[in-house]
Amino acid sequence: MTGSDFLIKLSDFGKISSSALVNTEKIVVNSAQLPNTFVPGRNLIFLTYAAAICYERGISTIIGGMCETDYSGYPDCRKETIDAMEKTLSLGMETSLKIITPLMFLTKQDVWALAEKLGGNILVNLIVENTTTCYLGDRKNKHSWGYGCNKCPACVLRRDGFLKFISSKKK
Repeated sequence: MTGSDFLIKLSDFGKISSSALVNTEKIVVNSAQLPNTFVPGRNLIFLTYAAAICYERGISTIIGGMCETDYSGYPDCRKETIDAMEKTLSLGMETSLKIITPLMFLTKQDVWALAEKLGGNILVNLIVENTTTCYLGDRKNKHSWGYGCNKCPACVLRRDGFLKFISSKKK
């Protein structure tokens, strides 16, 4: 296997989960305050695939964008879960694997500020233009913070963080 990019299709999530993120259900928050957009084990599966690729390529570090500061409450985004997964993958592959999550304890406002610090307005604009966090995958409605429905939990978090980031720059 070379170091080039490739695509792993994960379309079968819809067959094992009733999540609104992979099916056409209306987005709601359940009694435990967890949105029905939660796909059980999604980040665990992503990390397993990434670890297998790292193993094959002799890479010992995975960098993930998980965050537990202002998020939808998904249990597979918590530091405790990621730490356990790091240990499990290292044991299961008999290697020393590190999972680094630089956004884990940052607010969305902090993430926007970090993007600006690392790449200036060019990086901020690239993120606005080329990334989507919308649970509905809305790429039609453009806002100052990017594309999205402006209603789902992911859009609300992204929008509010971006607006706080912009507001903090004016002070």
